[in-house]
Amino acid sequence: MNIRKATVNDAKLIHDLIKRFAKKYDMLPRSLNEIYENIRDFYIYIDNDTIVAAAALHILWEDLAEVRSVAVSKEYQGIGVGKKLVRQCMKEAKKLGVNNVFALTYAPEFFTEIGFEEVDKNTLPQKIWGECLKCHKFPECDESAVMISIKN
Repeated sequence: MNIRKATVNDAKLIHDLIKRFAKKYDMLPRSLNEIYENIRDFYIYIDNDTIVAAAALHILWEDLAEVRSVAVSKEYQGIGVGKKLVRQCMKEAKKLGVNNVFALTYAPEFFTEIGFEEVDKNTLPQKIWGECLKCHKFPECDESAVMISIKN
């Protein structure tokens, strides 16, 4: 099992993985086009030459990034795969000089277990809400916001 940056050849498999969660309204859907456009944001977790999980780090501003689209195949949940991907995203944020990383999530405990803290969504910059327009729950969002500060 290993983690690596995604390539364009991985886009369709990442899309299929995200679609499984989006169909259950567990995460925001992503079009295949969005995944291709943002492929450099994605890390994937591979086991036996199969993509079993994905996560993305999306830079929003000079000191703010979002961990998004964290998706782990059911049979790999609960063994730390998702946390490894999120930590990899945090390493990249640190390397890029981004000190604050947030996520909007239905599973805040997943993030708080690795050091994120719950924050009021209204404290996040308005710039982040553009993605929310795509959500079926907008404007009655029931996701939690979590954030971590990374010291460089």
